[in-house]
Amino acid sequence: MELDSSSHGYGQLVYHFEWTPKYRYDMFRKPENMQLCDEAIRNVAKRWQIGILGLSVMPDHIHCIAGLQPTMSVSKALNILKGASAYELFRRQPKFRLRYPRGHLWFIGKSGFPITQKFLTKFSRARASFTEPSAIRIYRRQLAMYENKKKSTKQL
Repeated sequence: MELDSSSHGYGQLVYHFEWTPKYRYDMFRKPENMQLCDEAIRNVAKRWQIGILGLSVMPDHIHCIAGLQPTMSVSKALNILKGASAYELFRRQPKFRLRYPRGHLWFIGKSGFPITQKFLTKFSRARASFTEPSAIRIYRRQLAMYENKKKSTKQL
C-alpha cells in the first residue's frame, strides 16, 4: 500500500477492526446475509474513501483490514463503517428489523489495532494465492468448528 497524502503531509494508517452484532446473534449465518453484509461494508467504505484491504464476515462477528486517510480518525472510520452499513443492511433486508426493532444492529463495543508493514507484506502474499474456492472451503471449515464449539458449550 502506498503512502496517502494530505494537504500538509504523508502517512499510512492501516488498522484491523473487529466488531459484532448486538447480543452476538448469528445474523450472517446464511450465505446471502453474509454476502449482503460484505457488499454493504464495501459500499460504505468506497463512499467514504476507506480502503478495504481485507474483509471477513463471520456468522457472529466482522474482521476488517482498512486503510484510512491521514485526516480520518480511527473512531470516526469505525463509526462510519458500523453506522452506514447498519443503515444499508436494514434498508436492503427488512427482516433484520424483526431481530433489532430499534435499529441498533452493531454492539456498542469495538476494537481497532494498527497493522505493521511486515504484516501487510505477509497479508498481500497470502492474498495473492487466495482463490474463491479455497475461501469457501475455509468458510465451511470455520463454520463447522464454530457449530461444534457451540454444541459443546450447550452440553455443559
